Amino acid sequence: MTIATELRANILRCYHNEKWPVGTIAKQLGVHHSTVKRVLSQTGVPKEDFMRASKIDPFMPFILDTLKRYPKLTASRLYAMVVARGYEGRADHFRHLIALHRPAKVAEAYLRLHTLPAEQAQVDWGHFGHIEIGKAKRPLMAFVMVLSYSRKIFLKFYLNQGTENFLRGHEESFTYWGGVPRILLYDNLKSAVLERQGAAIRFNPTLLTFSAHYRFEPRPVAVARGNEKGRVERAIRYIRDNFFAARQWSDLDDLNVQAKLWCETIASNRPCPEDKTKTVQQVFLQEQPHLLALPDNPYPTEEKVVVNVGKTPYVRFDLNDYSVPYKLTRCSLTVIATPDTVTVLDGGEIVAKHARSYGKAQQIENEAHINELINWKKQASQHRGQNRLTYAVPCGIKFLEEAAKHGRHMGSTVRRLLQLLDDYGAAELEVAINEALARNVPDSAAVQISLEKRREERRQPPQLPLQLPADKRVRDLAVRPHDLKNYDFGE
Repeated sequence: MTIATELRANILRCYHNEKWPVGTIAKQLGVHHSTVKRVLSQTGVPKEDFMRASKIDPFMPFILDTLKRYPKLTASRLYAMVVARGYEGRADHFRHLIALHRPAKVAEAYLRLHTLPAEQAQVDWGHFGHIEIGKAKRPLMAFVMVLSYSRKIFLKFYLNQGTENFLRGHEESFTYWGGVPRILLYDNLKSAVLERQGAAIRFNPTLLTFSAHYRFEPRPVAVARGNEKGRVERAIRYIRDNFFAARQWSDLDDLNVQAKLWCETIASNRPCPEDKTKTVQQVFLQEQPHLLALPDNPYPTEEKVVVNVGKTPYVRFDLNDYSVPYKLTRCSLTVIATPDTVTVLDGGEIVAKHARSYGKAQQIENEAHINELINWKKQASQHRGQNRLTYAVPCGIKFLEEAAKHGRHMGSTVRRLLQLLDDYGAAELEVAINEALARNVPDSAAVQISLEKRREERRQPPQLPLQLPADKRVRDLAVRPHDLKNYDFGE
């Protein structure tokens, strides 16, 4: 902060002519005492002439010598050392004094880096919060690649920053630009660098194979040297402020469509930082012919995972279950996944293919797989019906147990109760089942009689059979109604 010339003159006058101490000058002129001390120090007045004696003074030679040898030593550790030597001051005041005497870090100067056309691009991920898909909370990650010469930006959002999406981002950016830069700069991402000891770097072998396919050189920046890839860092900040802020989008596909349009228009039409007389797009058109040619075939970027099938004919992949033929239970299979599909292989044979789900705890089924299981094991149909019945009407569990004890046929009992569930609804069926249990008559006919009696008491017409769609997902859908007593219908 610049000190006004008039204030500086008043401070010097009060100190030299009136012989006022620092505290009096600060109080009378309405400034902080540190401002007074700064003016006096800048005009050549030795600090010992205007500084009051302090408890720390006898320890200053030791403190300054220690800080000279260990400039990064914390104030709390230094405080413990001087307390052991007899210092009686408070810790908070000590930290303030040490901050005044700690050697200042020499400011680092940076060179402005210039690159040749198509020589280099910079790559990084940006985190843009989370999105909820069903029960799943997925991170929203932006893959960003910037050509260092023209500052052309490629942007695409993914639901994680795994290696497969990392490679997909590369592949799509190369296709978008119609070529490959010779060098790609990375931060120390796990997708790029697995381990680093000084100058020794162990690259991710998948990235090395990928770079050999596209013939570019992967090059990580030094540790804690974000300035070496400042172009992509600024691009991510530009994306946050100019594209993402207050943007409305319906899903990931919609967001990526908007991101591509933004890259082609607003981001490409901005002035190029290296030559503000031209736009980024104009400079890119000069750079593009110098990019390396794309290979004839793309690199395979599918996720490949070995999975085990348990007792039920499903494989677990990325938080969800996908159906497979029932004959493959207790087998090891391979999942090949793209952003849109999940393919299951038994050796080299495709045994299932599904649309990919990004929710959580979803069961993605091929109806043919379930029908095969039902045909092979007829009891499966009964079990699915029991599950639907007992979910909709919890007291149905007790009813079926009592029916079994009385020798009732489970298959016909479940089918009849499901029909009554479709005809009368869960609330009425639950009342009727409880009445049958109270009379100790666990028979579907007794439940039907009770339902008919309640209908006649309400003077309602006979219940017409409900025609449900043939879709099994609709027929097996269980809806548990809410208790109406929780609602306030007014007077």
